[in-house]
Formats: sequence, C-alpha cells, structure tokens
Amino acid sequence: MNIKRKGKKGLDFADSGALSDLAFLLIVFFIVIAVFNINKGFILGLPQKGSTKIVNVEEIIKVSLDENNDLLYKDRKLTLDELKILVSDRLEIRPNMTFLLKIKPETAYQNVVNIVDMVRELDVENFSFAMIEE
Repeated sequence: MNIKRKGKKGLDFADSGALSDLAFLLIVFFIVIAVFNINKGFILGLPQKGSTKIVNVEEIIKVSLDENNDLLYKDRKLTLDELKILVSDRLEIRPNMTFLLKIKPETAYQNVVNIVDMVRELDVENFSFAMIEE
C-alpha cells in the first residue's frame, strides 16, 4: 500500500508577479500623497508661550467687525475698499504696523476671510485678531 504524502510545493514564480505589482502600486501611492503637503495655507507666526512684545500704540490699526458685518475704525463705518486704502497708506508711513481685527461672534465667516485676504494682499507682517467678549 502506497500512501501519498502531500508535500509542500515550492514557491511558484507565476504567483509572485501579483506581489511585485502590489509593491509597485504602494510605492507610487506613497510618493503621490507625499506631494500633497506642499501647500501649507496661511502661515501664522505665533509668539512663544510667556513671551511679551512691546508695540507702539501709534503702529496699531484697530478695526472691529460687528454682527451687522460693518467695519468700524475709530467709531466710523468703512467699506473694504476704504479700509484697504487706509492700511496701504499707513504701511507707507509705518511698515512695521500691526493690524488688529476684533470680531463679534455673530459675524459672517466670509467677511473675516475677506479681511484676512486683504491683509495678506497688502503684505502686512503683523496681523492679530480676537473675539469681542460680550
């Protein structure tokens, strides 16, 4: 009586082609997703914790954005174009000026984005914003 033993076959080279294809696709995938981190968006230079910076009061432009989406500078309403002219004129006199934007919580998000875009377009180096507490 002959007993047939099932032996382990060696590795079939025809089956290993799928593994190399899979490895190649994984390499391509990781190379492609590594490229997506190039655009970092709006980079803010945040101060270190506990550090203080002394700013001259004359170098600060304080603008408020209220719940009616009105821009207020020294208690007078401005349009975005008027604010742009004001900031660009102030930048010529004081290039290190700070733009401080105070925002009411009910303000529309798009209006804040418009002001941030305007500040970036004018290359204002010091930009700060805060919520107005009720």
